[in-house]
Amino acid sequence: MSRLVVVSNRVAVPGVSSAGGLAVALQAALEETGGMWFGWSGRIDPSDSGQVHEHDAGNIRYVTVDLSKRDHDDYYNGFANRTLWPLLHFRVDLVDYSRITYAAYRRVNALFAEKLAPLLRDDDIVWIHDYHLIPMAKLLRELGVKCRLGFFLHVPMPSSDLLAALPQHERLFEGLSSYDLIGFQTERDLERFQDYVRLFGRGRVISHGVLETHKGKRLRAGAFPISIDTAQIEEQARAAASKVGVKRLATSLSGRELAIGVDRLDYSKGLPERFRSFGRFLKRHPEHRGKLTFLQIAPVSRGEVLEYQKLRSELEQLSGHINGAHAEPDWTPVRYVNRNYPHPTLTGFYRLSRVGLVTPLRDGMNLVAKEYVAAQDPKDPGVLVLSTFAGAARELGAALLVNPYDMDGVADALATAMEMPLEERRERYETMMAVLRENDITAWRRKYLAALREPI
Repeated sequence: MSRLVVVSNRVAVPGVSSAGGLAVALQAALEETGGMWFGWSGRIDPSDSGQVHEHDAGNIRYVTVDLSKRDHDDYYNGFANRTLWPLLHFRVDLVDYSRITYAAYRRVNALFAEKLAPLLRDDDIVWIHDYHLIPMAKLLRELGVKCRLGFFLHVPMPSSDLLAALPQHERLFEGLSSYDLIGFQTERDLERFQDYVRLFGRGRVISHGVLETHKGKRLRAGAFPISIDTAQIEEQARAAASKVGVKRLATSLSGRELAIGVDRLDYSKGLPERFRSFGRFLKRHPEHRGKLTFLQIAPVSRGEVLEYQKLRSELEQLSGHINGAHAEPDWTPVRYVNRNYPHPTLTGFYRLSRVGLVTPLRDGMNLVAKEYVAAQDPKDPGVLVLSTFAGAARELGAALLVNPYDMDGVADALATAMEMPLEERRERYETMMAVLRENDITAWRRKYLAALREPI
């Protein structure tokens, strides 16, 4: 079998950086065939970009590249996260476009391509990940790379009109045409991409998932919904009941039910709307006052960015307002926490919760929704309240699906979750678990790589 090469912005080097669920899945794929993982080292060189580091572990070689502070600021903090991130999450109003940061984005991608190309073989399978590295395939082709190149977009694909609002969008997204296979989270993302190719990319759609550029090159695109290690989450959640943090949380509830939200602090997650919806729930359903505590865990990310500072301040004000209006001496309605917890502890929190509140305004997939379901006690499962704008809603239709902009609707869904009979909760849980067991993280990466290996 051909060697697999994974390319991503960050590399989970053993003993150097922590490995989340995606990293574990990619490492498992690399171990099957032997391979290489290439990307940024996570190091900021005070002087210049380009220092290469190599590390071997088993049959995997990890190759990483240092970036200068200027390149990191303009490529990663700048174009990737202040231009592409809001654009791809449908927030054109927050797009901060600069020719300087766009030039850095292309410069860093060109640097990565220059360092990677000599390491590749013609029979390699190269899998490139996410919006940080859109131009990589075109740059590698220009350097003579002939092997199969695949791309997976972990975030949403917005409508073609929104993409067209980005200056030089044609040049940026033309880079996707050099891939052999482009993977998206949902069929809807795929449809939006096909619309862009047809309306603005001067290409045409031959058939569903088969496209042709204006130069006659054919490529494929498909939906490959990412997932979780379902069996591992189930086991972690069962074992977490004995953890000190989970026991302390259970004791602190004093017999009340728990609703939980776990999100990185980001404007795409719909956190102000979620807080307001919980406040609306307390007003619309006074019979549940004092019976449900809402725990929102939101670790700070990109804390130096003004939009994120404003978001954090807004959430602190909202939680204070809700607690001031509804709290009792022995009950605080909202617990708002800006810190990380070990993943096994989080699964214990999920299992303890009567309601999983996952209401992003836009999300490529949202694995918290899947983890919440997998962590439940099959005998007495909780209820998932899920935004229709999360990619996970396409698979988890047995959740209570809500529009996060409809605060009354979210409030009523919370009440429905609190009042739902055990038999119905079990039926919904079993329906969603059947999907998660069949389509776990291993099935996801095997399905994608099998499609990448197929000829067009």
